[in-house]
Amino acid sequence: MKVLVVGSGGREHALVEALAASPLEPEMYAAPGNPGIARIAQTVDIPVDDLVSLRDYAANNGIDLTVVGPETPLIGGISEAFWEADLKVFGPSRAAARIEGSKVFAKELMRHAGVPTARFEAFDTEAAALAYLRAHSDYPVVVKADGAAAGKGVTVASSRDEAEEAVRASFGGKFGAAGERLVIEECLEGREASVFVVTDGQDILPFLPAQDYKRAYDGDEGPNTGGMGSYSPIMWMEPATYAAILEDIIRPTIHQLALIGAPYTGLLYAGVMVTETGPKALEFNCRFGDPETQVILPRLGSDLLELMVTAGNEDLAGREVVWSADKAVCVVLASEGYPESSSSGDEISGLENIPAGVYVYHAATEEREGRFYTAGGRVLNVVGTGPTIIEARARAYAAVEQIHFEGMHYRTDIALEAIELEDL
Repeated sequence: MKVLVVGSGGREHALVEALAASPLEPEMYAAPGNPGIARIAQTVDIPVDDLVSLRDYAANNGIDLTVVGPETPLIGGISEAFWEADLKVFGPSRAAARIEGSKVFAKELMRHAGVPTARFEAFDTEAAALAYLRAHSDYPVVVKADGAAAGKGVTVASSRDEAEEAVRASFGGKFGAAGERLVIEECLEGREASVFVVTDGQDILPFLPAQDYKRAYDGDEGPNTGGMGSYSPIMWMEPATYAAILEDIIRPTIHQLALIGAPYTGLLYAGVMVTETGPKALEFNCRFGDPETQVILPRLGSDLLELMVTAGNEDLAGREVVWSADKAVCVVLASEGYPESSSSGDEISGLENIPAGVYVYHAATEEREGRFYTAGGRVLNVVGTGPTIIEARARAYAAVEQIHFEGMHYRTDIALEAIELEDL
């Protein structure tokens, strides 16, 4: 069996590694991949947004299943392109991927489905948004660019001035076409969680949730990023809360998508805020989370490839997922200046010193003459595993101390609060 993974980041490295471990012994390919992925798969120099070339490569090389990592090709219609060529792909249709491609679409879908979420208003012009803010007295508010903005299109504004600045930035082109519309919504308080399910459009197969860290600096300070770390399982989430998320948020959303003629197949990712009055949906993504995937897949005891094939065959009913009892903690190593800017071309040392129980996923690296160099913002994902959060976290940070590159930046508080909640 031949499997192609589309993407080049740490999430895709984790996907390739998990798929390669399948008892089906697949031949692994990745487009475009990265130097870490190249150790376990054949990489193909095709950009993720070149849907025609990706389709033609899969058709001409007998690819049996294509797994799409990032949202851009899904929102752009890669699934339809492959289906029209009678090729199998794990990922939703373009119509269903709008749940990430448009915040306005997602919020309206939730409203019609009765999904608990923050109160919101949508705006097509800067003037209308600013007028709303000037008549609004309850702050903070959340300003969201309508389109996908690589996790950076959300601003939590504590004052009117901050909110107006975010509105002007969005309509001023900071996020390109993604910012030509926006949503302003109430700021929910509580604990945030990332929840994942594999679905065939009707049935769901829940994956374990994960805790993400979006702010750049310790103590959740600084700008939003694509994610600076994660851990799994979530120590504070009660089973009843997780069940409520599945029943009140996930299932109604999938049902509503089917009702409007956009049945969702693949992996659905819900960002959820657990408030005093129960869980509420913050947003949906149409693909695996990054860096949450990096702490979920090392704990997966089931065959990921078999699960994906089963979802594509609309045969998830009655299936179960096996999980390891181990915990996992991911620390993201970023380039200097991330997320506003990032350096590249700095040599990375210490990768040969990684101990057992640790995964290092390449996210933005390049290789020259056997040496690794930085190639952008989030460079490496260091994942420690172990029977407790304490041990998994200690392994992750011990490995981080072995790795060096100029300007290396990372948070030192990933999973720190989880230690206090762990029942040893």
